[in-house]
Amino acid sequence: MNKGKDAKPHVGIFGRRNNGKSSIINALAGQEVAIVSAMAGTTTDPVKKSIEIPGIGASVLVDTAGIDDTGELGVKRIARTRAIIKTIDLAVLVITNNMFGEYEKSLVDEFKSFDLPFFIIHNKSDVEPLSGIAREKITATEPCIIIDFSVVQPDAMAEVIQAIQRLVPESAYTTKSMLGDLLAPDDIVLLVTPIDSEAPEGRMILPQMQAVRDILDNHAVAILLRENQLRHYLKHAKPQPTLVITDSQAFGMVSKIIPRNIPLTSFSIMLAHHKGDFDNYLIGTPKIADLKDGDRVLILESCTHHVSCDDIGRVKIPNWMRKETGKRLEFDTVAGLDNLPRDIHEYALVVQCGGCMITRKQIAGRLRPAVEAGIPVTNYGMAIAWLHGIYERSVAPFLSLEKN
Repeated sequence: MNKGKDAKPHVGIFGRRNNGKSSIINALAGQEVAIVSAMAGTTTDPVKKSIEIPGIGASVLVDTAGIDDTGELGVKRIARTRAIIKTIDLAVLVITNNMFGEYEKSLVDEFKSFDLPFFIIHNKSDVEPLSGIAREKITATEPCIIIDFSVVQPDAMAEVIQAIQRLVPESAYTTKSMLGDLLAPDDIVLLVTPIDSEAPEGRMILPQMQAVRDILDNHAVAILLRENQLRHYLKHAKPQPTLVITDSQAFGMVSKIIPRNIPLTSFSIMLAHHKGDFDNYLIGTPKIADLKDGDRVLILESCTHHVSCDDIGRVKIPNWMRKETGKRLEFDTVAGLDNLPRDIHEYALVVQCGGCMITRKQIAGRLRPAVEAGIPVTNYGMAIAWLHGIYERSVAPFLSLEKN
C-alpha cells in the first residue's frame, strides 16, 4: 500500500497537570519540543510535534492540557483537550503516584466512545513505582497495557514504542490507492485544473498533486490542462481519456464538454470516496432539495487559508445553494478543527471539504455528531455536482466500486 501525505498516525498524550506529559513527549521525540516546568498547567493548548516512530514512520504527537485544569480558562483548555480525542488514532493516558480516579475514568470512557485504542503510562516511577495493587485495580475495570516509566531512567522507552506499534491501527499509516480500482496500466487520466484566485502561487493545490502521484503509482498517464484548453485537447486527443477529473468549481462547464461516454468526477469527490464518509454523503447530498427558508448550513473547512472573493466554501457554495434552492439560508463556517459556534442540532445540513490536509479519522470524528443526530452530511464536490445538475454522473465512477 502507498502512504499518503495525510497518513500520519496521531498519538494524543493525556493526563492531569504536572504528570509529566510534556516530558514524555520530549523523551519520545529525543529532543525538547514541549515546554517542561514544575508548575502545573504549563501546557495550555494542544501542541503537535511530528516525529519518526520505528516500525510506523512519520507520526504526530499531541501534547494536551491537564484534564484537571481549573478556572475559566481551564474549562476552555479541557474542552480543547477533549476535542482532540475525536481526531487521533491512539491515546496515551499518563498517571502518577498510583492515582487512577474520576479524571482518568472520564477520559477512558471518552476513548471508548470513539473506539480509540489507548494504553497507560505510570510516570515518575523513580519517585513512586507502580504498585501491584494499583495495577490490579486498574486492569480489573479497564483491561489495558500499563507501563511503569520514568524520563529520568527511560529504560521502559522500548516498551512504550512497542505499545504504540501494537495499538496504532494500520489504517492510520497505510492508505489504499485513490484511483487504482478505476485504472489499468497506460490508461489516460485527464486532470482539468483551473488557475484562479484560490490557486496557490507557483504550485498546484494538494488534491491535484495527490491525484498525479496516485495515477503514476498505478502506471497510468496523467495529463494536466486548464479548462480553456479542454476543447482543443479533446478534438485532437487519441486515444480518448479513460477518466476526467476536474476542480469542482469548473464542473458545470467541463460536464458540457466531456462526452457522456467518458467518466467524469472531481478532486473533491475523489477524496470523499477515498477517506470521507462516502456512504453518508450519498444519502445526505440529495437532502439539499429539502432545505427550507431560515435553515442553517454548516460549512466545515479542514485548514485555515486566506479568504478571497472567490472562496469556494465561504462564498461560492452558499451563493450556489441559495440560487439553486431558492431559499433564504444561513451559513456558518468553521476552519481547521475549531469548535462549532452553536449546537449541531441547529443545522439542517453539514458540508465537509475534501479534507486533503487531514486524516480519515479526523473527518469521521468531525462528522460524527451530525451523523448521530441524523443531520444530512455532504462534501464540497458532491454538493456542487448536485447544485449543477450533474450529481449522478459525477459519483457514477465510484458507485460501481461500492457495488463490488
